[in-house]
Amino acid sequence: MARARVLPLLLIAISVSVPAAAVAQDARAAVEAFMARLAEVRISDLEILQSLTLYHQDGRHPISAGEQRMLFKLPQHQRLEQILEGQREIQVTIGNRAWVRRADGKVYDARAIDSGRALASVVVPFQRRATDLLADWRARGVRDDVSHVARIGGRTVTVIGARPGEREVPAVWLDAEYGVVRIVTRERLPNGPKLVDLALSEHRPLIGVYFFPRRQEAFIDGKLIVLITVRSIQVNTNPPDALFDPEALRQEH
Repeated sequence: MARARVLPLLLIAISVSVPAAAVAQDARAAVEAFMARLAEVRISDLEILQSLTLYHQDGRHPISAGEQRMLFKLPQHQRLEQILEGQREIQVTIGNRAWVRRADGKVYDARAIDSGRALASVVVPFQRRATDLLADWRARGVRDDVSHVARIGGRTVTVIGARPGEREVPAVWLDAEYGVVRIVTRERLPNGPKLVDLALSEHRPLIGVYFFPRRQEAFIDGKLIVLITVRSIQVNTNPPDALFDPEALRQEH
């Protein structure tokens, strides 16, 4: 269970003779083209209601279910309200700092969970530049001097960070229309370093040319650990600043 809880608080060939600089340019061009598609989309905030299912470490049997409400106030503010096994927790994140209010009402400071920040950057990439995204991915071990074109679900994607056939190296799978549809990283979890694979699917139009994934599946070493299904999304509702205020979090009842 401890391993599973980390993530909620929390996704054809190029010849090896191609120069690395050319491959890096291809990866950058794919990211820049995707970001250019979103240039006219105006989103300042999102509110997402979703269902959460945690699986046994064997990846086969659901062991717990809950609900989440996620708020993004771009570019730096996030709020996650989660009810799991009857216990309500709230996490407020500003940049790389986080504050968590436990079910017993106690609030403690925490380092923002890297996997959660990575997810936010791929599903809500607004007010970011292509260079910012590539830098984020490099920091997570994704090489931008290696890439190839592949097919997934009948669609063409650019795989950044892996060569054809490489399945267990950090990589980002980028769809020219949907954005990131898969991200593979190596994370240090409570039980040691693990391969974390986040798959994003069931994309639907949200606003303009921006598609949002309605389904997220997280795998650890190839086994399904977390399934998230989105029930509803609202954009540009201007949530009050107090929802993202650490001091206000301490006063909530």
